[in-house]
Amino acid sequence: MKSFFITTPIYYVNANPHLGHAYTTIVADSLARFHKLLGEDTLFLTGTDEHGDKIVQAAEKQGQTPKEFVDAISGRFRALWPQLGIANDRFVRTTDEAHKRTVQDFLQKVYDAGDIYFGEFGGHYCYGCERFYTEKELENGLCPQHLTKPEFISEKNYFFRMSKYLPWLREYISQHPDFIRPERYRTEVLAMLESGALEDLCISRPKTRLTWGIELPFDRDYVCYVWFDALINYISALGWPDGADYARYWPGEHLVAKDILKPHAVFWPTMLKAAGLPLYKHLNVHGYWLSRDTKMSKSLGNVVDPLETGRRFGLDAFRYFLLREMHFGSDASFSEESLIGRINADLANDLGNLFSRVLSMTAKYFGSCVPQPKQREPEDEAMVELCATAMRNFSQLFGNVQFAQALESLWELVRALNKYVDSQAPWALHKQGNMERLATVMYILLAAMRKIALCLWPVMPAASRRMLEQLGQHVEEGLPPIPNLDDEIICFGGLAAGTQVAATSNLFPRIDVKKNAGTDGDKTPAPKVKEKHKEKKTDKPDEAKAAAPAPAATAGRPEVDFDHFKALDLRVGTVRVAERHPNADRILRLEIDFGEGRLRQILSGLAEYYAPEDLVGKQVCAVLNLTPRKIRGLMSHGMVLTAQGGDELSLLAVAKAVPDGSEIA
Repeated sequence: MKSFFITTPIYYVNANPHLGHAYTTIVADSLARFHKLLGEDTLFLTGTDEHGDKIVQAAEKQGQTPKEFVDAISGRFRALWPQLGIANDRFVRTTDEAHKRTVQDFLQKVYDAGDIYFGEFGGHYCYGCERFYTEKELENGLCPQHLTKPEFISEKNYFFRMSKYLPWLREYISQHPDFIRPERYRTEVLAMLESGALEDLCISRPKTRLTWGIELPFDRDYVCYVWFDALINYISALGWPDGADYARYWPGEHLVAKDILKPHAVFWPTMLKAAGLPLYKHLNVHGYWLSRDTKMSKSLGNVVDPLETGRRFGLDAFRYFLLREMHFGSDASFSEESLIGRINADLANDLGNLFSRVLSMTAKYFGSCVPQPKQREPEDEAMVELCATAMRNFSQLFGNVQFAQALESLWELVRALNKYVDSQAPWALHKQGNMERLATVMYILLAAMRKIALCLWPVMPAASRRMLEQLGQHVEEGLPPIPNLDDEIICFGGLAAGTQVAATSNLFPRIDVKKNAGTDGDKTPAPKVKEKHKEKKTDKPDEAKAAAPAPAATAGRPEVDFDHFKALDLRVGTVRVAERHPNADRILRLEIDFGEGRLRQILSGLAEYYAPEDLVGKQVCAVLNLTPRKIRGLMSHGMVLTAQGGDELSLLAVAKAVPDGSEIA
């Protein structure tokens, strides 16, 4: 069986986890799930980096020992991942005894080979980076990362002969174009190697200056440089050199942000070469998440809490947004406005509407059973071919870390299926009594929806599971829903006729854009309401009051007693299907869930004011016990309540979501 090993960087525990950590780990989780979906033996590793100067400084500020401090922060990382739907197989800590032993074995191996030597060095040391910089690497005398002036330190240390392996590394990268991806970072590393600025790497710190680290096996007066220590986690977690998992999974691939490109693209490959170990397969490098084109930072107050955002907008929608919005390798901007827009457009209007309308029609026409398809027409064959093409493109692009493009290829199928519903008009086929044709159309839709749900398991595992369950598929939690995605691509179907499916679906309700108090850079501004009417000014307030109409004469309608009002069955429901009336331009046909176990059809003159897609997932208020009326050939079983002022008409809505069928009193 083919194996796949994916790692995140081990996160430095001098601060709490943020959106950048969440994105990297969600991407790694999605890649692990994708390869499990391909039937591969997969291992997903993450963890925490816990040594170095910055840990000591951060612990001192908290009045803690370094060990107490790292235990607390590492625990927060570990606890966060399951709450974001992340299912890592291993969690490594650089304070683990097994990791310490592996680092010392690795150091001894390279030392014995003659590639570690003792020498005196004077250099510009940045405490933020915990590394020395040469004159060539500084920018105007400042650290290129922190833009602060490093401290010049001269001391005796141990050095790794990295320069010995730089010509080899340059040739290897040139001959393996997908070793570092996307291409821009491969080009950046080659430029780095050709600049002549890279030298041998200082890999120790004297205990007179730092004791919080792994002791060198050949000199107890020194501890290992934090980066040399940290990178070895990728094989210490596998039990190198003799562990069964090392033989089973190495070499794997790494996933990192662009700010740690150099250690992973230069330090780590040369370390592996010096130790005589195989190189990793790919280094996958992503950009930054920005807030209003600015890198997120606590000092600017624009840091996004991934857990809170996932809770507010839905975890699966949040995961989808992160992979869909960022073109892997480039920077991307995060805002609640763009998140809501993506949820409403892609998930509510496209995918959610597809499931809602198709399942409700299956319930109406076939008693919620998957029908037996008959002979396919050319338009059906076109949909089957498009399904295979979309899945094939999705698989290829996702495997090459082009997540946004992969999801777009899948959404080409989602949008095409919605158009297929409109063009085939199942309601018209049913009206004509053409049940054989209707069965084929509905089967094509249901089978293709299953394919979409399967592909989305790596990105939205919980939502994928709900979609498959609505389609009558049993899915064990945590396990891939199918043994091999490639088999699904080449064979349409997979959904047995007679399978019982859900009668309704409300996967992704639309999110209304509402005003947020204390709006900041991450909040969606409220739409402005134009002032239509102004009260006339009067110098005689008593006369103004007297001129007001009496309550009994309001709008010229008679008073009604309380019993008459109570006779109205006023309820709240969620629109599941919205489309234009086939015979009336100004009327929309709505299918609304009022908690009755079936959808209720109501016709409403909303077409001039609302697009059908804007209503799906929206809660509305309606009168249910009106006498049914036939309007242009279709029956309406109720009336949606609206308010009209001048030329504008607005739906009446509840202030916050309530269960469908809630009574208005």
